Amino acid sequence: MANQKWLISWIGEADKKAPSGAGSGELGPIAGALLHGNVRYDRVCLLNDYDHESGLAFCNWLEEKCRYSSDTVDLQKIDLVSPIDYDEIYREVCKHLNSLGLPREDVELTYHLSPGTPAMSTIWVMLSRTRFPACLIQTTKKPKDAVFSVNPTFDLAGDFFNEYLTRSSARINEISANADKPEAGFEGVIFNSPGMKKQIKRAQLIAAYEVPVLILGETGTGKEKFAQAIHTLSSRSGKELVSVNCGAIATELANSELFGYKKGSFTGADKDKEGFFQAANGSTLFLDEIGDLPLDTQVRLLRALQSGEITPVGSTKSIKVDVRVVAATHKNLENEVLEGRFREDLYYRLAVGKLLLPPLRERGEDIDLLVDHFLEKINSVGKGKPEAISKTITPEARKFLREFTWPGNIRQLYNVLQSSAIWSRDSKIEVDEVREELAVLVSVQPKKNNLNIGSGIQLNSYLNEIRVEAISQAMTLSGGHIQKASDLLGIKNYQTLTRLMKTLGIQEKP
Repeated sequence: MANQKWLISWIGEADKKAPSGAGSGELGPIAGALLHGNVRYDRVCLLNDYDHESGLAFCNWLEEKCRYSSDTVDLQKIDLVSPIDYDEIYREVCKHLNSLGLPREDVELTYHLSPGTPAMSTIWVMLSRTRFPACLIQTTKKPKDAVFSVNPTFDLAGDFFNEYLTRSSARINEISANADKPEAGFEGVIFNSPGMKKQIKRAQLIAAYEVPVLILGETGTGKEKFAQAIHTLSSRSGKELVSVNCGAIATELANSELFGYKKGSFTGADKDKEGFFQAANGSTLFLDEIGDLPLDTQVRLLRALQSGEITPVGSTKSIKVDVRVVAATHKNLENEVLEGRFREDLYYRLAVGKLLLPPLRERGEDIDLLVDHFLEKINSVGKGKPEAISKTITPEARKFLREFTWPGNIRQLYNVLQSSAIWSRDSKIEVDEVREELAVLVSVQPKKNNLNIGSGIQLNSYLNEIRVEAISQAMTLSGGHIQKASDLLGIKNYQTLTRLMKTLGIQEKP
């Protein structure tokens, strides 16, 4: 059975004018190709960036003029922000070709280059030599409506891609080689656990590629250190990393802070001001706590990532920027997407390179290393001061630190050690001193504190999970002392806590 022949084309201005005769009686490129070409197509797929009514009118005219049935001619409305935006055209065309099930072995594709903008024609040429192989045609006015095949001899998938890899290979090889050196670029990160080794290796590899990165992890797990290391290992390291805490920006100022503003755009805007994107031009922009950005700012950010352009508040003119974005958040963005607080398309755009930093409670091998590192740092700061005493830590206190759950992660561990070093009575930090500092610095909180009533919950099970977590932390803080744990939990009688622990299946520590 012979393959089907499909023609795919944008509807151009000359095509749109053809049914009304506004084009001086010209058929337009599409009708010219169907009437004067030597191929009878089994399917004609037309992409329309104009209003739907004019596209439909053109299809009806084309079917009658060229004697094609309505089953043969397809019309697809595609809304483009700009008909010269290469990124958007490429994305929308690929989406449509995929929806048609292309490429297919039983279909011979032809793209029409003449209708539409030069950017649209360029995308056809690129796709014909890469993802969606096809023949190319174009029509000319002289001789009238003549149809010509276009056969570029270059091989984009081979020649150009190989050349790109050759140019990039030195840098990529350097980063790949560094991936075998756990410390490369992460000299300031103290680690030996498998979970951290895995994420650091991933970060070393992704640093070589000009793609967005999304770093997920609880508060205090080291997300900013990872962002700095990725920037240092990238080709942009010659410029300073620009860091922004999105959670610290007032909602109404998010757009102007990130993208800048024009004089007079709002009250108090007495002069033009560049935003963080312009400040990071040619460098890396670290957007910490990106989950706190308002939805309208997320829309602007998505466009900046897709097109490499920003529009300052109060301006109608776009500005080209060359910025790599590394984003981070402690929030569960997938849940935020489901709840409608974070755009799904932005999430997937950012998560090209996704890292998930493990919490300290899953890095048992690292706690002793961190304790030694932090004590050395604390002792170094106090060295030479008459009131300072060099500190060590007892085995009992060290064991207690290893077993604690650390809801505040590395930052909390450092704060506890620093406070314990200040208030300890002699050169050794004892376990009771560590417990005391934790009792002051930590409020007992459950891990699972994000309710989603809309999807339904089992309230008793949820409350029991909170009880188990709170009691476990209280028992750890009290060193297994049941009366002290009762006091921390606000339970007057320790026998009540004992019965509750038995009911929940919590074992008392010997």
